[in-house]
Amino acid sequence: MNTKHKIRTLEELQSYSQKWKEEDEKVVFTNGCFDILHLGHIDYLEKARQKGTRLIVGLNSDASVKRLKGESRPINPEYARARLLAALQFTDAIVIFEEDTPLKLITTLLPDVLVKGSDYSIENIVGAKEVMANGGVVETIDFVEGYSTTQTIEKVEMQ
Repeated sequence: MNTKHKIRTLEELQSYSQKWKEEDEKVVFTNGCFDILHLGHIDYLEKARQKGTRLIVGLNSDASVKRLKGESRPINPEYARARLLAALQFTDAIVIFEEDTPLKLITTLLPDVLVKGSDYSIENIVGAKEVMANGGVVETIDFVEGYSTTQTIEKVEMQ
């Protein structure tokens, strides 16, 4: 089964998201760099999906990751990262964004549930007030201790 079809533009996703909502599906949105996929990412995304029936993942573009994480990142290019996320059974759509934050995605899609890691407080989550003003909810998910892309890179560099 080819999962490339899950990688969508914002315009395509807007109509998919609307259709899902009309069919009483609960649309969940989260975002991140997902540079080197690891257990922490899988656990987080799986838990995010459990908050609804459709999971949209906003993926930072290569340029966005570089601005946020530094010149040596990303390790994997955006298309590779998008395909890996698309291959996960619990993701329904992946959308790559160029900006430093997913605010445009969130305000366009207005998901039923906006999810971020518990390292964020709800009042500091980009798009939270817009989602809540539209009747949606914002939730946080705890990370799996000991798993991060930075830690993975550090382990490899120490070898």
